[in-house]
Amino acid sequence: MDVKQCNNLQEVRDQIDTLDTQIVTLIAQRNAYIQQAARFKVSVDEVMAPDRVVDVISHVREAALSQGLNPNLITQLYEVMIEAMVESEITEFRNRNTF
Repeated sequence: MDVKQCNNLQEVRDQIDTLDTQIVTLIAQRNAYIQQAARFKVSVDEVMAPDRVVDVISHVREAALSQGLNPNLITQLYEVMIEAMVESEITEFRNRNTF
């Protein structure tokens, strides 16, 4: 991991702000793929995909551990994100199938 050595609190905050912007961009990109996934599914049950959720959580927990992060924090973040994105995908799926 490449982390800039900061010389003062403002530099730290600036780096955090930059990372936060990048994180939001990545989440938006992830959500765009979630929206695309709705096109390939045939039921709301398939959209909900509990087995896939388990796989994703397992994957990000392992990634967190490899980065020295608390896996429980990552799990909580992903559970919230996945729940919101599944709701969005269900809406997309239902809108696509109303025609």
